[in-house]
Amino acid sequence: MMSSSEQKVIDGTVWDEFCDALKDAGQILKSEKAPQDAFNQAEGYRYLTRLLRGGLESFLEHSDKNFPQLRCGCHETIKMGADNPDNYYQSAPLDPQFDYKITGTRGTVDYLGLSTVINKYSTGGGMVTTGFLDSREMEINADGTLELIISQREHSGNWLPITSEANSINVRQTFQDRTTEERAELKIERIDAGDDRPDILTPEKLERSLQGTIMFLKGTTKLFEDWSESFIPITNQLPPADQAYCQAIGGDPNIYYFHSAWQLADDECLVIDASEIPDCQTWNFQLDNWWMESLDYRHHVITINKHTAKYDADGSVKVIISHTDPKMGNWIETAGHNNGTMCWRWIGAKKHPELKARVVKLADI
Repeated sequence: MMSSSEQKVIDGTVWDEFCDALKDAGQILKSEKAPQDAFNQAEGYRYLTRLLRGGLESFLEHSDKNFPQLRCGCHETIKMGADNPDNYYQSAPLDPQFDYKITGTRGTVDYLGLSTVINKYSTGGGMVTTGFLDSREMEINADGTLELIISQREHSGNWLPITSEANSINVRQTFQDRTTEERAELKIERIDAGDDRPDILTPEKLERSLQGTIMFLKGTTKLFEDWSESFIPITNQLPPADQAYCQAIGGDPNIYYFHSAWQLADDECLVIDASEIPDCQTWNFQLDNWWMESLDYRHHVITINKHTAKYDADGSVKVIISHTDPKMGNWIETAGHNNGTMCWRWIGAKKHPELKARVVKLADI
């Protein structure tokens, strides 16, 4: 007897349902408080195509928990949730009933953190960290190689715990200077996979994958659209974010976040004063669009960190966001935007000094 999924594949219903759901996902761009001008809407539609690519890669191409692969799903052309331009992100699906091993080389990248998580982006529920390991706490061999075990049962050596509800692993590599630091090269494999082989594509898997992609697209866009809208009352300020919420949607436990929205007229600039820089592994600031995508850091200076910043004589930092170069301070380009969101991070800091932000006329700077 033919299954429901087999029938849907044969008569094309599986594709029709996917396309109808994809069309419906576009309604997020018409949210009441989202900008409705042609520029921001065009970026919004591009945002949908980017997350669609990411969803298909995740749910259709790389969903096998028996044979997971660490893949970079957030990069220069797939962005979400104030993605950090200094980061190299990787993830892989996991099944907590299995044990996994990660091997590779540490490289020289400034920061390497690994987390097991409960990923609920497809349902709009965010991402909860269940286990965390900082490379500074790991045993690294003299030749730079490393090995760690992911399991529910504690292991000697480098061990990353996973709970019975966790379903994936996240790897964050944070650079201070991409031109000189080498990325960690890591591989994940299930222990005792034996003679198992990767899943083959079945009609049932195809249907589940397409449905999962749509759920991811809708859940993720709504999650961050709602977050952008919550920043409107504090536009052009930069107060501490709700740290518990940041962690609930996948934030790194070593990071203290500041989030807000920004909006500038053509003759205005936003000045951010960091009068105190705490002792920390690193820090950074970035400018994002309304959809919480980092602006194009390939061709514009839209981010700054501990390594790239120009410091004043007293050790403080002044960041200036403007449409044209003010010829002073640390200039962050708006890259053709007049509004969006922004993020500051203290990474590995025990103190979290507040930041002061003010709008001034560019002519008065």
